[in-house]
Amino acid sequence: MTATRVDADVIRRLPKAVLHDHLDGGLRPETVVELAEAVGHTLPTTDPDELAAWYYEAANSGDLVRYIATFEHTLAVMQTREGLLRTAEEYVLDLAADGVVYGEVRYAPELNTSGGLALSEVIETVQEGLASGMAKAAAAGTPVRVGTLLCGMRMFDRVREAADLAVAFRDAGVVGFDIAGAEDGFPPADHLDAFEHLRRESVPFTIHAGEAHGLPSIHQALQVCGAQRIGHGVRITDDIVDGKLGRLAGWIRDRRVALEMCPTSNLQTGAATSIAEHPITALKDLGFRVTLNTDNRLVSGTTMTREMSLLVREAGWTVEDLRTVTVNALKSAFIPFDERRALIEDVVLPGYEAAL
Repeated sequence: MTATRVDADVIRRLPKAVLHDHLDGGLRPETVVELAEAVGHTLPTTDPDELAAWYYEAANSGDLVRYIATFEHTLAVMQTREGLLRTAEEYVLDLAADGVVYGEVRYAPELNTSGGLALSEVIETVQEGLASGMAKAAAAGTPVRVGTLLCGMRMFDRVREAADLAVAFRDAGVVGFDIAGAEDGFPPADHLDAFEHLRRESVPFTIHAGEAHGLPSIHQALQVCGAQRIGHGVRITDDIVDGKLGRLAGWIRDRRVALEMCPTSNLQTGAATSIAEHPITALKDLGFRVTLNTDNRLVSGTTMTREMSLLVREAGWTVEDLRTVTVNALKSAFIPFDERRALIEDVVLPGYEAAL
């Protein structure tokens, strides 16, 4: 089946996997409005449709720092138990409605404590909301497995504390770790102690790298800190000339390091110029283990169905390409091998056959 014959309805039915998606970037606009009213937070607009448009336009600046600044309003409504429970549950239900069968959601607990919740309470509340969402999705016939990545904010001083929490909660739904926030000027190696601790405790982690900063960021994330995956990684193309891979690019491809690529988000932050020319296609064709992700569904006005549809329409992707990146994601998910294999063999591959 070729790209021209894959329409949005077919894509919506395809089983999907997402590895790079932020909880505080994926709220429903109407939920932001309702929760903001409850806590007395002022929004740019109280009309859900206008708010969704405001997010997309505000984030569409070509600058990562300004993109991150749009999170002020979502975080403002995620400081209470009620807000966290609702947003976590809705997060799962929205994934299920989009055909996602496996997702990893990431967030930084330190950003959810201004309402008086302790870090452990934040994590326990989010896990409770996620569990509720998974139960409701399963009851509706659209089961989805969601694992949690805890984030440390790389420009602050609590990264090791967040890493300790990832270790403490790894048997309670937390499957891995990440650092997030402004990349340029805050290299991964600043938090080497946290990553060494995670390695000693056998907790997998990914690192945002190669988005707002180039090859040195990717090199540090992999070769100094020991990341198992790279968040974004679009700048690895700086190490590829006329199809010839440099040493770092070759290391990533040959060792099957997954790249968590987020096309629409990258356009918004200036890390890519168009969907048609986004590095994900060239890297896929060169044999890299690329994965397709949404990053922030509210802020980027997107879904997995939309990301897939854009690549089909503007970059010539086929259904086989979509299946490849879905299998890639599951191969590199931070859950046990037997669970990954079961999702691929029992859910994804049969789901593609059934949808087509």
